[in-house]
Amino acid sequence: MAAISTPPLMRLSQGHLNVLADCPRKFQYLYLDHLGSPISSEQHDRQTSGSRFHLLMQQRALGLPIEPLTAGDPQLHQWLNAFVLAEAEILGSAETTAPNLPGSLTPWRQSEYPRSLYWQDFWLTIICDLLIADGQQAQILDWKTYPRPQQHRWLANNWQTRLYPFVLTETSPYTPEQISMTYWFFDTMSVEGATPSPQSLTFAYNTALHQQTRQDLTTLLNQLRGWLRNYEQAQPFPQVALSTGQCPSCPFACRCQRSSQPATAFQATKIPDLAQIPEIAL
Repeated sequence: MAAISTPPLMRLSQGHLNVLADCPRKFQYLYLDHLGSPISSEQHDRQTSGSRFHLLMQQRALGLPIEPLTAGDPQLHQWLNAFVLAEAEILGSAETTAPNLPGSLTPWRQSEYPRSLYWQDFWLTIICDLLIADGQQAQILDWKTYPRPQQHRWLANNWQTRLYPFVLTETSPYTPEQISMTYWFFDTMSVEGATPSPQSLTFAYNTALHQQTRQDLTTLLNQLRGWLRNYEQAQPFPQVALSTGQCPSCPFACRCQRSSQPATAFQATKIPDLAQIPEIAL
């Protein structure tokens, strides 16, 4: 059998993997055909606020001015105040700078910490909002500007929760048992005008989870290579099963001929490669 080819140095983030696992055809539309649909003004505002908060946190960690970002933005200012009030709990006693490689006995932290892993013909990439580590453990922290989800299992199964510890384990001296991932949610309800405290959700990693992620990644990427080979022969990626109930709310339902709405209800447009756009919400 001829080897299955893939585009050179194809990079996959947790966002790519989530879409691919959710619906292969949607992955094709977004990342290969570069099709997208206009988002609502509300969605745009949420994405913009999330991006600005992540930038603010990065600038703050680097000691750069943040006043221009918070000026005239009450929501951003509220999130920053919530972080400052909980900073000791969130950051602990880690230093502000990191060594070149993880595994130092001295606690350290680094904002926007990137790691890449070449895995089965693909580059798996992660960017940790904050990594706190010492000689005993590594903690991945991620900022979320939406409420803490009620269903923890949904977040546990999300590819961000799975991919980040996997890549860090494969590219550092840390064992799975030494790694954890904590989400901090800053969109919380205030009480009597007080600054709301951010909520957190921590997922401990272990060898069993690492082995399961390795197996699931192998399966998913093997499928992707096959779909890419077929795509080169003008065969589209498979569609998700109708029984999942996902199609009615998908912006590509008309394109997939799975909507009773007229074709004009969805007008695909060419957009930049979504891999270049910062991922804010899961």
